[in-house]
Amino acid sequence: MRFPAPLHPGVLIKRYKRFLADVALDTGDTVTAHCPNPGSMMGLKEPGSRCWLSHADDPRRKLKYTLEVLEADGALVGINTHRPNALAEEAIREGRIPALSGYGSLRREVRYGVNSRIDLLLESEDRPACYVEVKNCHLMRTPGLAEFPDSVTTRGAKHLGELSEMVRQGHRAVQLFIVQRPDCDALSPAEDLDPDYAQALRDAAAAGVEVLAWACAVTLDGIEVIREIEVRL
Repeated sequence: MRFPAPLHPGVLIKRYKRFLADVALDTGDTVTAHCPNPGSMMGLKEPGSRCWLSHADDPRRKLKYTLEVLEADGALVGINTHRPNALAEEAIREGRIPALSGYGSLRREVRYGVNSRIDLLLESEDRPACYVEVKNCHLMRTPGLAEFPDSVTTRGAKHLGELSEMVRQGHRAVQLFIVQRPDCDALSPAEDLDPDYAQALRDAAAAGVEVLAWACAVTLDGIEVIREIEVRL
């Protein structure tokens, strides 16, 4: 996935009210940008951090800038939680995730379960449907170890229960973590931040839900899924 236009560099002043970030652009201007991330962004919201923003000319938008990339731990990290579904779809369509290759069609946001939509539904005439739930991940507290979630997610636990139900119905179900940073070799549930989700993930894996994690290359030109990493439950 390439950014449609060059990103605007700056320095993070503060992130607040979950969806707002004040940034001092390298041009000398200070702007309030949309922060497309509902999580805590632990380790990724330090004032003074280098950051990069996209810009939209849509007159209907109150905030013209969107926070896209931050520098942390010497690496570029994607923080836009709207990106992982598109990143996963692109990688699957291009055959870069072998475990999810070989399906004839891919659909997004298909209704299933109890008032839910599956992120990606893979289908072929000669094999069971594959329900893929995509989660964004960028928390790293221990060098090389990605963790999810960075705050409590009851919705995430609900999705794991629905994936388990798909397995019971004879389908294939996958929890796919897209790690928007290149410096992780493994992923674990953040037990101390959300013990209920950690247990739900282990229960889902025991029920037959496949758990996959892939790291991304993040540059100022774009983000790409590049490498599978170990999952430690």
